[in-house]
Amino acid sequence: MTPESPHRSASPPIPDPARRRPKIAIALGAVALLAAVALLSRGSPEDSGKPEEGQAAAKGRQPSGPTPSKAGHTGQGGPVQAESKPKQFNSTVCWEDLERFNESVTLETFREWARPLLAVKDPLVRDYLMARLGELIGEDEGRASEVLDWAREASPAEFKLFMGGLRNAKALPKMAAQLTALGLDEKLDLGRRAGFLDELQRMPRLEPAALDKLATFAQDASSGEAGWVTTRAIGRVMQADLKKSGNFKPYLDKLLTIGTQSADENVRYLAAEMGMSADAPLDTRAMERLGELLATEGSEDVRMMAAHELSMSEDKARALELYGKNFAIEKDLCVRWALFRFAARTAGKDALPVMADMAMTDPRFQGIHQEFEKLYASGIVDFDRIWFSLPTDDPFGCLDRHEE
Repeated sequence: MTPESPHRSASPPIPDPARRRPKIAIALGAVALLAAVALLSRGSPEDSGKPEEGQAAAKGRQPSGPTPSKAGHTGQGGPVQAESKPKQFNSTVCWEDLERFNESVTLETFREWARPLLAVKDPLVRDYLMARLGELIGEDEGRASEVLDWAREASPAEFKLFMGGLRNAKALPKMAAQLTALGLDEKLDLGRRAGFLDELQRMPRLEPAALDKLATFAQDASSGEAGWVTTRAIGRVMQADLKKSGNFKPYLDKLLTIGTQSADENVRYLAAEMGMSADAPLDTRAMERLGELLATEGSEDVRMMAAHELSMSEDKARALELYGKNFAIEKDLCVRWALFRFAARTAGKDALPVMADMAMTDPRFQGIHQEFEKLYASGIVDFDRIWFSLPTDDPFGCLDRHEE
């Protein structure tokens, strides 16, 4: 799967913090220099021999990359044979190649000039090309649209380059409508559509019409990987819009719909996870939908994540009712353990009577219920401290590790 695999352990006791990926802002000159140093270290056929021979070879070198016809013309006495060959970057790229490229490339020449550099398959060169393309696009929506047009039919390596360049451009937030249209274009293969849809996660917000279309697509059984990527994008934009403007309900509504109607278990799990990870409070309607999901969902993993998400409920008393009701009908021990501990996370000490009823229904919970009682009686009220004070975080062998 792309960027984030849907593989996961059983639902954690408290919300997973957002996975932080380092954002390394590298100045263009530094990137070029790093690439040059890395590539120069590989050596070149011209590095051997006498110094005067190297100087002569350097004088005879033609500028790397495609150039206008006048630039390569040498007149009647010029090297006709050299002019007959197509100009291209050497397989061992050198500083001069990158320097010429950096100084002379335009958006119009970028694709042709970048192709031989990209063929070197050096990650530093690739990162430099992405950064340079981002600079060339800048804030210009028209240039960003042109690069998206290139990406429609590009090779896989070029596709990654073009999308990386767009990601580095200030015009990216203006491209939500085009990225959505390309991602939903049935004439394109699903892998390429997933690549377009993946960039939507970086949008500051999604318009209602686009959100409707994306949610419908994510539920489609044929959406595959692209549906998973779309669900993640909706969740991440919800986090951004919630933080910036407090708006989250349209996104949460779509995630709950995806979580109950998608045919793909991984997509349903992710929808519940994204709804929970934004720390968005659940109103009564959202709570009832989660309660229904707990009662009808076939996947134990999805039910555990739904129990986790329910802990964000605004109405604590109603949430406790839903925990108790679903514990009584639940058959899976690990899902019961999720309902039990997340009841405590939801309402703290007030959850003890419901947890006592759970322990009466299933005697296996009597010991761990007594531990919760002792900790609350000692004056601890913070759930994190309660959790880490338990003699074991995995009394039933349901968790892969003690997660935060």
